[in-house]
Amino acid sequence: MKTKSITLSQAIEGFNLARRAEQLSHHTLSDYNTSFRKLQRWFRELDPHLDELTVDDIREFMDGMGRMTVHPEGIAPRRPRRLSKKSILNIHTGLSSLWTWAVREGYVEQNIVRSIRPPRPEQKAVAPFSKEDVGLLLSACDYSRAYSRPGKVESRHTRLTAERDKLIIKFLLDTGVRVSELCELQVRHLDLRNRRVRIFGKGAQERIVPLGQSLSKAVWRYMTDRPDAQPEEPFIVDQRGEVGISRYAIRRLLKRLGDKVGVPNVYPHRFRHTFAITYLRNGGQELALMRTLGHSSMEMTSRYARIAQSDIARNHQEASPLDNWKL
Repeated sequence: MKTKSITLSQAIEGFNLARRAEQLSHHTLSDYNTSFRKLQRWFRELDPHLDELTVDDIREFMDGMGRMTVHPEGIAPRRPRRLSKKSILNIHTGLSSLWTWAVREGYVEQNIVRSIRPPRPEQKAVAPFSKEDVGLLLSACDYSRAYSRPGKVESRHTRLTAERDKLIIKFLLDTGVRVSELCELQVRHLDLRNRRVRIFGKGAQERIVPLGQSLSKAVWRYMTDRPDAQPEEPFIVDQRGEVGISRYAIRRLLKRLGDKVGVPNVYPHRFRHTFAITYLRNGGQELALMRTLGHSSMEMTSRYARIAQSDIARNHQEASPLDNWKL
């Protein structure tokens, strides 16, 4: 039963209050609000009442988003592009969550967003890093790019954040955690004695992820430089060692490292892909992988399994003794 009429901006404010009280991930809430701001800009100076919006209004907005041209940020010039189907799907998900809240609170009678079929995102090829790729990225952490000054020989300097940046690469690679999960880790979530870490993932789901021997040593070495770190402090901190680092900062860092040593397409989620595929190649079980990654279903895990299995079959064809010996 509908209670009273509220505007779109009031609905967004109420939704945010409710979701913060439910301890929704800061990153998820931020993504939702990015979608809400797009909807607000669509109506320009208007602030329509939520119960006055129709399926056609939302369908027209979603269609407009599909035709929208965006200009990538950054110093390097890049061509304008259309929003990806994945971005459109994220907008649809955010709006559906807003209307679901509004139905539950009695501000609208039905979730009109569900009447609009969301786009099916493109299935991009999953290309894991090679051992050589990761070796190059780790080596890129030690020194800056080479530079020259008038009258001086070309030189480079050591990077103050080398150990931290190597740890970021190793942690993403050896645990498969999402970059947002790494950013939200606090010192108290680490358990080096038992070589494990407590991760808080999507939907406020908690899971325990094991740490390998090499990664445990890297974590211990990093923490020896922060002997006064308090349990509530972020695990990974900025260059000054004062506050946590954002997922956007990590994304920029990894891209710069890749550009420096010629490794293309370096982004945080690719380390998650690499962890999953390598885990299965080395005999890990799909169900255990699903739990380690924090997947809610076997869909993505099974996709990794298909890639790993095709790799194994291809390697066998290349390495088959009978084929190679031509007996």
